[in-house]
Amino acid sequence: MSVVELDKRKGLSAAAFYEAYQKPKKPVVLTDFAARWPAVEKWTFDFFRKNYGHYTVPICDSAFHRAGDGYMKHSHVMRFGDYLTLIENQPTEKRLHNFQVMRESPELASDFIRPRMKGLRFFKFALLFFGGAGSRLNLHYDIDCSHVFLTHFITRKEVYLFPPEQAGLLYQHPYTVQSHVDVLNPDLEAFPAFQFTTPHHAVLNHGEALFIPSRWWHYVYYTEGGYSLALRARDSLVNGLRGAYNLARHFVVDKGMNGLRADKWKRWKEREAQHRAVSALEKMKIQP
Repeated sequence: MSVVELDKRKGLSAAAFYEAYQKPKKPVVLTDFAARWPAVEKWTFDFFRKNYGHYTVPICDSAFHRAGDGYMKHSHVMRFGDYLTLIENQPTEKRLHNFQVMRESPELASDFIRPRMKGLRFFKFALLFFGGAGSRLNLHYDIDCSHVFLTHFITRKEVYLFPPEQAGLLYQHPYTVQSHVDVLNPDLEAFPAFQFTTPHHAVLNHGEALFIPSRWWHYVYYTEGGYSLALRARDSLVNGLRGAYNLARHFVVDKGMNGLRADKWKRWKEREAQHRAVSALEKMKIQP
């Protein structure tokens, strides 16, 4: 398995970005994407702790994907300030996922700029993601099929991406946009097809933004405790309908069956993921 290091580009015009990356749906790191954002200097741990530390926030951990009552739910709540102190000072698996702080604190929206990109319509609300050193976000693609510009702050984190056409090799669970392959330490006896994937890799430093095209799979590892802002955009009605379909099958079918037969449902999804991988290998004329 060979790893492809993503391009890091600076000074791209909107037209050049469209031709080189947006149109062919190719991920890239834009090193100056946030260069004119007040957030680059303003958004520190102390800034969030001082101004928003009193908020109560939902925390996720490694139990997020376990079958049962806690499936795809936060495990507990914390004061935001206490959580920031935790991830700033020590490793932890605890993550704050899809935090829409702008809903209650709209003034934060003035600290970043949505770019003008050909054919892209950006969503109203941005999302913040926080994680402690050593925490990780399972391999998945964004359920609403949006394009994402993910800007990181203060520290570093790593992202591994896989193109949509390799989904069969990633052991995607049916009725979800998830895979349970540990990209950093894959069990190739349990997931042999994974060795035939082509991971794309990037290290995001402070102020750098990763463009994740629609339906590209990604696995996020926090090298250090830190946080990122995701600006999401849609480019077509087709992707909007795909996203709506994904949301319906996840909330109606997947979560519904988890509520009825949690463990049996999980085992069925795991078997189906194996069958899909075997089929993908057969199409590649590789013996399973």
